[in-house]
Amino acid sequence: MIIQFTLVLIAAVVLFFIVFLLKAVYLVTQAEVIVVERLGKYHRTLTPGLHLLIPFMDRAHYCVWTYVKQDGYGKYHRYMHQVKKIDLRESVYDFPKQNVITKDNVNIEINALLYYQITDAKAAVYEVSNLPEAIEKLTQTTLRNVIGSMDLDETLVSRDSINDKLQLILDEATDKWGVKVNRVELQEVNPPRDIQIAMEKQMRAERDRRAIILESEGEKRAAILKAEGEQESRILQAEGVAQSRIREADGEAQARLKVAEAEAQAILMIQKVVPGRDPLAYMVAREYMRTLPEMMKDKTGKMIVVPYEATALTGSLSMIKNIFQEAK
Repeated sequence: MIIQFTLVLIAAVVLFFIVFLLKAVYLVTQAEVIVVERLGKYHRTLTPGLHLLIPFMDRAHYCVWTYVKQDGYGKYHRYMHQVKKIDLRESVYDFPKQNVITKDNVNIEINALLYYQITDAKAAVYEVSNLPEAIEKLTQTTLRNVIGSMDLDETLVSRDSINDKLQLILDEATDKWGVKVNRVELQEVNPPRDIQIAMEKQMRAERDRRAIILESEGEKRAAILKAEGEQESRILQAEGVAQSRIREADGEAQARLKVAEAEAQAILMIQKVVPGRDPLAYMVAREYMRTLPEMMKDKTGKMIVVPYEATALTGSLSMIKNIFQEAK
């Protein structure tokens, strides 16, 4: 009887020791922490490593957090999870699609991603009852406020601006929860189907308008270049005609100058050979004799006899004869 009692006592002591070890020893892995309470009050936060606690006085605080996850069929489901170890790594929260009304009363669907990180485990446990759900609801309401202050066109082209606004507002609001919101990304922004069809038509009309404008500008430029080419061609042609006329006039002037110089030389020679005689009479008589045959021809080359003054011709011949005789 005493032996049985001794064995039972030993077994109880061993069991108590095992339970004591299980309750007293905590192993915390890297990037995780555990919030410990002593007699129902916050005591300390266990960092990565091996820790000893006082059984039945110290215990880890358990949190019930709600998560929304997407299954393989694209549907979102809500899960409740009891958390003892708090992960300090950056986490991503994929929010389900939600309907948001823009400033111009257009109902659009938006799907967002939130990247956050717990920086203070104590605040994440005691400042909010359900941290993931609180972040989800805060993000949804903030997204409605931001999108509600923007038009549809501004919403579609200002994703970076929306992300920055959401990140700034959420980071400031979740600071007291011990959470750092690193960034927010809008995955999809889907307007209603009729709006999408209207936008496609508008884009097609805009492309057609740009094509027509480019074609018109090309035709206008071609017409301008053609007109400029014709103008330059006419200018060059006029300059060529002017240069040609100038050269012809210069040639005629040079020719007349040469003729005048030759006649002047002839007059000087006549005056030198026959002093006292009027050289002009000789020049007039010579020209009269030179043009007389031309006057007696018509356009067909036939000789025509015309009446003329014989005394003038005789006088001219006698003057030329006398000049030559005196020159001898």
